[in-house]
Amino acid sequence: MLIQDETEGRMHGRLCAFIQLIGSFKKIVFHMIIENALVFGKIFSVEKKSHSGYTGKRFKAGLKFLAICIAIMLTTPAKAQTSSGNGWYTQGNFVPTNRISVTVTNSLSVPLKYQPVSIKRSELPMGNIPERWVDIVDPDLPGNKEPTAAELKDLGGYVIGKETNGHSIHFQLDDLDKDGVWDEIFFLSDFAPGETRRFYIYFDFHERGLYPHEVHANIANYGHHTVPLLESEIMGWKLWYPHDLDLHGKRKPMLTAYYEYSTNRSGYYMPFEMGTDIMTVQNTFGAGGMCLFENPDDPEHPARAYYSPNKDKGPIKDTRFAFDVVCNGPLRSIIKVKTTNWNSAGGFYELEQNYTVVAHKAWCIVDVHFNKFLPPQKKVMFGAGIRRIMDEYKSVNKGGMVISMGKNIPARIPDEDIGDSVLVVPWEGIGLVVKDEFKPQYVAIKNYGGNHLFQIPETKDLSYQYMAVDGWSFGEVNNNEKDFTKYVEMEGLKYNNPPVVKVFQYEKKGK
Repeated sequence: MLIQDETEGRMHGRLCAFIQLIGSFKKIVFHMIIENALVFGKIFSVEKKSHSGYTGKRFKAGLKFLAICIAIMLTTPAKAQTSSGNGWYTQGNFVPTNRISVTVTNSLSVPLKYQPVSIKRSELPMGNIPERWVDIVDPDLPGNKEPTAAELKDLGGYVIGKETNGHSIHFQLDDLDKDGVWDEIFFLSDFAPGETRRFYIYFDFHERGLYPHEVHANIANYGHHTVPLLESEIMGWKLWYPHDLDLHGKRKPMLTAYYEYSTNRSGYYMPFEMGTDIMTVQNTFGAGGMCLFENPDDPEHPARAYYSPNKDKGPIKDTRFAFDVVCNGPLRSIIKVKTTNWNSAGGFYELEQNYTVVAHKAWCIVDVHFNKFLPPQKKVMFGAGIRRIMDEYKSVNKGGMVISMGKNIPARIPDEDIGDSVLVVPWEGIGLVVKDEFKPQYVAIKNYGGNHLFQIPETKDLSYQYMAVDGWSFGEVNNNEKDFTKYVEMEGLKYNNPPVVKVFQYEKKGK
């Protein structure tokens, strides 16, 4: 429904722009008539004096042109009865008097669908704005009509009222550093190739707006594990060994993690429609994991926090992991992992990772930042990778992208206690994209079960980032080799070329 509404809104906005163009053209025509009045007069006067065919043709052409001009003047409305994109937004009794305009430009020659857009509070001309006051408006979308009595009864006082000059879109404000002050505005929108679109940040006291959650994140405690879970409605992930992603495939778009941790069930034994665990991680990099190459010339032996020399020697000696939910929807969810006391036997490290999922996307983005970095030697490289998927029949690596695909994968482990059968997945794909700016170098290793990895040169700020992408044959999207490969390539392209956001000055509505 959101796609349809936004598509109709774009068509509506472009129609308005076309009408405005006609209006401008009307003014031009009017001036042309005035400026050429003498010419028409000359045509008429010459016609009376001359019997040449040429002069007669000029007279007829002039009349025809005049008729066209008058038709345009008469049939074109003086002003479009829709938003021009500059009018001030209203919603019911919400009549804001403060706004900041923002433009977002798609720098690519391809369309963007559900494109994430982030605006930092620090980039705004004023930052002391209460979070409950904020509303994001797309001026090109048609506004809501007056809510019905049934809608008011069903949704209560938070239902969006009648709108003018645009439509309030779903967004969220995120306090990323947990200091009690929001840091970013986040929303999704569609863009045509090369398109620049304007949005308005309105603010005044305002509490209306219902935003159903399309992503989810939480820290689960079940069995003998503490497991962070993240999901969009398309795909789910959990950090099985804190730096390695496990997968939960969805048969239908829906959120399922809450059921898994609230019932304390294994991902293999979820209700059918909720999908199932589709990844065997074991000691591999799973569907996405990080490492360090303390000796880049020996890629077969990367350093991994969970597999330290002090593994299972207790929390005092061993690597320690702590988890926190940074934000939890409705459009973006983030989980932070803090790794401390990582002794590789050669080096000592502490780091933070943010795992981010976004609505309508089948990927998870991982940001890695080292707070303490004491390697055994100067020549050290960061690392990120995916396992060689079970029953791999094909892999693709190109630039900073690698894809592994398998057929007839036994996704569900048989359980002798209940006599469950093995679920065979006809096709499954996992992919990983490292941004070009990090200069990734591909390597394949046989150790740790077989993995596709990237070596990444050390950065000045000791940070790097990668995207893990996933699909399976029982999902509604990206469920085959061709579609999945195209999806990874396209999302990787967008990942490397984010939209350009420009913030304009604060405006206050005059009385």
